[in-house]
Amino acid sequence: AQLVESGGGLVQAGGSLKLSCAFSGFTLDDYAIGWVRQAPGKEREGVSCIEGVDGSPNYADSVKSRFTISRDMSKNTVYLQMDSLKPEDTAVYRCVADALWDCSVFYEDYDYWGQGIQVTVSS
Repeated sequence: AQLVESGGGLVQAGGSLKLSCAFSGFTLDDYAIGWVRQAPGKEREGVSCIEGVDGSPNYADSVKSRFTISRDMSKNTVYLQMDSLKPEDTAVYRCVADALWDCSVFYEDYDYWGQGIQVTVSS
């Protein structure tokens, strides 16, 4: 299986970015897919995930009401729309997938990981 992120970059505070996670090797209804991030010198943080069977989303409190996760099963892609970005959202974002994940909590490890993509929010 493979996860490939795209859509990162540099944006000013208050701006928006949309991350994409294109996956292969498994089907969406068997796996939950989500995003985790890690900023320099900080612990990894779960950001959002979308459950495999019914597509229910979950968000970290730090991004609730600003980020929206969605999926396109025809394109094998999960998206993370990030609005009202803040400098503290600056991090490497990685797409993750797990077959036994109900999205109620974020794990330390997942079945599959993307390589990661940089998101930088300037003040």
